Amino acid sequence: MSDAQPRPHARTQAVWAGEGGVFMGRATQVPVVHSVSFGYDDLDEWRAAALGEIPGHIYGRNTNPTVAVFEEKVRVLENAEAATSFSTGMAAISDTLFTLLEPGQRVVSVVDTYGGTNRMFSEFLPRVGVKVKLCPTADQAAIESAIDEGLRVLYLESPTNPTCKVLDLARLAARARAKGAIVVVDNTFATPINQHPLELGAHLVIHSATKFLGGHADALGGVVAGEKGLVESIFRRREITGATLHPEAAYLLLRGMKTLALRVERQNANALTIARWLKGRPEVEAVFYPGLEDHPGHDVARRQMPGGFGGVLSFQPRGGFESVRKLLPRLRWAHRAANLGAVETVVAPPAVGSHVELTAAERAALGIPEALVRYSCGIEDANDLIADLEQALAGIG
Repeated sequence: MSDAQPRPHARTQAVWAGEGGVFMGRATQVPVVHSVSFGYDDLDEWRAAALGEIPGHIYGRNTNPTVAVFEEKVRVLENAEAATSFSTGMAAISDTLFTLLEPGQRVVSVVDTYGGTNRMFSEFLPRVGVKVKLCPTADQAAIESAIDEGLRVLYLESPTNPTCKVLDLARLAARARAKGAIVVVDNTFATPINQHPLELGAHLVIHSATKFLGGHADALGGVVAGEKGLVESIFRRREITGATLHPEAAYLLLRGMKTLALRVERQNANALTIARWLKGRPEVEAVFYPGLEDHPGHDVARRQMPGGFGGVLSFQPRGGFESVRKLLPRLRWAHRAANLGAVETVVAPPAVGSHVELTAAERAALGIPEALVRYSCGIEDANDLIADLEQALAGIG
């Protein structure tokens, strides 16, 4: 009979993962270690720590005790071999792509990704000779055809930002692995509470920790988790490029992550309730949320997102962008800001938020309507949020 203990639930891991050691002064909470350097009297020990042969910290740009606990918590939640952190989500994305790709190699992705990521594909990677193929997000056959032509990296995002399209991660990952490619998935929208890309075949998973992981809109951060060898190669680049997560930010992210499961479960429920309500409103032309039964990716999402469909939805009010101009100022229980995943509801049109870097024509080419509103549900009472939306929609006619 096996003595192995069952894997703890994510609710427990969010609280305890990475925090089982004895901290300085026997503190029960992770201390914030601000020291830039860490001293050694024994030169052999110093060298061994610097080379990673023994545990230890040398210099804050490389590693830090507070940051290490944050990385370990994400590693456990994603059931990964290793994790490394960054100063922002885009630092995590860009360092990962530049680590994995060399001039002449090919990356395949979809057109419907976060605006900063899309800019990496459309501008920065081609500038250094990387071949980029962006496929229609909803066209599974087109993505598979692009994979079959050969690639070094398959980069996916599901659900997508901001139109909440869903990709069949297991199917695409298997296809890419058969071609010897590395599969990378941005899991920011889903969170490790709802979805585990590594278990679906990805090699690496990325989060903008600024969003749901931290959950309080008060700390920037990014993280990559996955196969040890790949994570170590990304870490080696990050420690030289210097996009280091600050220990104070790591502490804030850790504190936020203790309530990650509670927050996401409420946000899942709020988003589904609000999406269903919006579907019946005459002022609303379209609603995008994978939890809706008529969403094109609903069946796939139900299979690969067992924890829930996420806390973000988007909708298109009738009347074009002028309706958005009228709607947003009328909302009482929402920040109008370029963020998501916070305890407070946050709204933003992609035209001024997630995809502001792109022109109107570029957004249209990506299938993003100018009048789209991204609605990131907080943990407020759903009835209050619905009443708020109802009075705001009533004022756009």
